[in-house]
Amino acid sequence: MRHELMTRQPVNHREDRGGHRISWFLCHLAISLSLCLWQVDSITKVMAAEARPEKPNVVIINCDDLGYADVGAFGATICKTPEIDRMAREGVKATSFYVAQAVCSASRTALLTGCLPNRIGILGALSHVSKNGIADSEVTLGELFQSQGYSTAMYGKWHLGYQAQFLPGHHGFGEALGIPYSNDMWSKNPYGKFPPLPLFRQKGDSPAEIIGHDTDQSRFTTDFTMAAVSFIDRHADKPFFIYLAHPMPHTPIFVSEERNSGERAQLYRDVIGEIDWSVGTIRQTLEKHQLTRKTLVIFTSDNGPWLVFGNHAGSTGPLREGKGTMWDGGARVPFVACWPGVIPPDTTVDLPMATYDLFPTFAKMLGAKLPDHPIDGVDIWPQLTSASKAQPHQALWFYYGRDLIAVRSGPWKLVFPHTYVHPVERGNDGQRGKLVNRKFTELALYNLDSDIGETTNLASQHPEIVKQLEAYAEVARNELGDALTNRKGSGVRPPGTVNDSPALGN
Repeated sequence: MRHELMTRQPVNHREDRGGHRISWFLCHLAISLSLCLWQVDSITKVMAAEARPEKPNVVIINCDDLGYADVGAFGATICKTPEIDRMAREGVKATSFYVAQAVCSASRTALLTGCLPNRIGILGALSHVSKNGIADSEVTLGELFQSQGYSTAMYGKWHLGYQAQFLPGHHGFGEALGIPYSNDMWSKNPYGKFPPLPLFRQKGDSPAEIIGHDTDQSRFTTDFTMAAVSFIDRHADKPFFIYLAHPMPHTPIFVSEERNSGERAQLYRDVIGEIDWSVGTIRQTLEKHQLTRKTLVIFTSDNGPWLVFGNHAGSTGPLREGKGTMWDGGARVPFVACWPGVIPPDTTVDLPMATYDLFPTFAKMLGAKLPDHPIDGVDIWPQLTSASKAQPHQALWFYYGRDLIAVRSGPWKLVFPHTYVHPVERGNDGQRGKLVNRKFTELALYNLDSDIGETTNLASQHPEIVKQLEAYAEVARNELGDALTNRKGSGVRPPGTVNDSPALGN
């Protein structure tokens, strides 16, 4: 029987010609169907990108020290974030999204102005003794949206200056409730001397009112979320912009009684869970007012986790180092954008982009004029809507303080010799571990597509790529300076400064 089945049978050439015709027809049918499906997909993406409201609402939820792998959609194994994960399924997640610098004020400056902090002189983390802040000549997202007739609000951590002329009401936010700087800058800080942390509210550019000092931080995430909910309720019939800047999970970490599991070892998980609740609450409020398809919601973080605090810090997953460094664990952050009917659902973008790209993206979306002065961001709307796979930047510049640490172009990241802080011991339950300065002495080239952890130096194997990225670095040094090479930039602007200007609440 087996021999019979394997025996070659005589060929009927007439039947064979018919078979060829059928095969030819099926082949062309498959090709035609593939082309049609590709065209439908392309048309759908283009229509999604274009079929958007003339003045959409925008909500940015920005966390403090949230790790890349603290979100389920980005590989979290301990923290549970079902609401943020749902956002990612219904929108786009960007997996190579960066902050300008992995530290508070510098990062927030870039997000709100579209400028690298080195360009406008706001570096590090401002405090109650800082005499500088955002200059009046800079344009914030609040001012951009106000110029287009939007109602604007800021809730949470500000950190662009403590004096009256630097506060949110003076820079485009019609309503504000929050703290002027980081939540650890309070009288209970065991590692430094600070006055009681003020909680303030402000209406427009009127004097800010202090409504408490060293207030119960376990209420921060809930109260700032509910303030945003109230704002949506009151402005549902006209375009609005909300900047919700959660102070959590920056240490010291707190969670409300409602969302506290009571398990001491799981406090960080509970804090992230409450942030996830916040995201869900904001989106449910939009649904209640039938604003879901009229609102762009963005979720991200100001930098990576402060690893020296151990179990009170987040996770970088496969990324190297954390906050305070410009290795990817400090600079790469989770980013999710959701706008049903406009941004294609369940999409991932791995192109290098940054928080300072949001300003020009919104300006283009609104048809608003960009500031007359130079900015550093670019419009990334085509990438977020899958309308383009082109690299939005020729190169991203990675500064920490005034030092140019690295340059990234495409998958390649060139890291220059520098010194960075490294936690040799991690703390526990809110206690800080031990940091040391670690010297990185080589010129290193990493392919982040194949080596996301920045472990294998390929500089000797790709000298032409090193040369190209060094040329991009020279552009940065000429424009913004570089303390590592004793360079001063020609494109920097001074920050706002004060001498005897009244501080917050005075």
